[in-house]
Amino acid sequence: MPAWLSRSELLVGKEGIDQLQNAHVLVVGLGGVGSFAAEYICRSGVGEMTIVDGDVVDPTNRNRQLPALATNHGVSKADIMAERLLAINPELKLHVVKEFLTPTKCREILETKYDYIMDCIDSVTPKLTLLTTAYSKGQRIVSSMGAGGKIDPTKLRVTDLFDTYECLFAQYIRKRIKKLGVNAGIKAVFSIEPVMKESLILTDGSNFKRSAYGTISYLPAAFGGVCASVVIRDLLNYPIEITKRPANIRKKTPIKTKPKEKE
Repeated sequence: MPAWLSRSELLVGKEGIDQLQNAHVLVVGLGGVGSFAAEYICRSGVGEMTIVDGDVVDPTNRNRQLPALATNHGVSKADIMAERLLAINPELKLHVVKEFLTPTKCREILETKYDYIMDCIDSVTPKLTLLTTAYSKGQRIVSSMGAGGKIDPTKLRVTDLFDTYECLFAQYIRKRIKKLGVNAGIKAVFSIEPVMKESLILTDGSNFKRSAYGTISYLPAAFGGVCASVVIRDLLNYPIEITKRPANIRKKTPIKTKPKEKE
């Protein structure tokens, strides 16, 4: 066992480290959630990873995304993360896909049987493509829901996609994916904190996104941490607390507004 994993071995044992080193994890999307998730998976000792992202660093990424620095605007996020992951674990077997996820590319990537898939995509169309393809192939997957418009990391929960609530993004994904034949069986990481609607902006529609919510530095990283924990705990057969939708929660998600300032 590599010496750099000795502290992890104290927690999960040699057998656990061996299991992780023999695992292959796919991470799709290397933004605020996925970049941290990929690093956590690497530092956990997973022996083989495939990372997918066709985007480059933009100045607006620097408030929350691990690859983003003032010195690398315009550089491939996948290239930056590949260099970082191999610097953490030079023995990592790493596959890098510097493309956005089209249906054709998704089918090609998922021809490989992974031990776990991490969906860290923040736009609807490619997210649906990944989730439905993985579901149809019976591949284990955890999906990150919306981290935008929220500020409290203690409100993160894990549940089945169809038991999510207080998340507008998850609500839209549920509605669309149900029409595509998916009903249950996808783990989702979401926040029960109501979204702040005042933080919404419209975008130019590039990269499959027509709008975006404001984000704070630590929350996407927290989502990435919870997603990574789901993967590691499932690979090692550790229990995961699954949140159930409260009976009194409506299907439609209310939106939180900022309190009005007193005059």
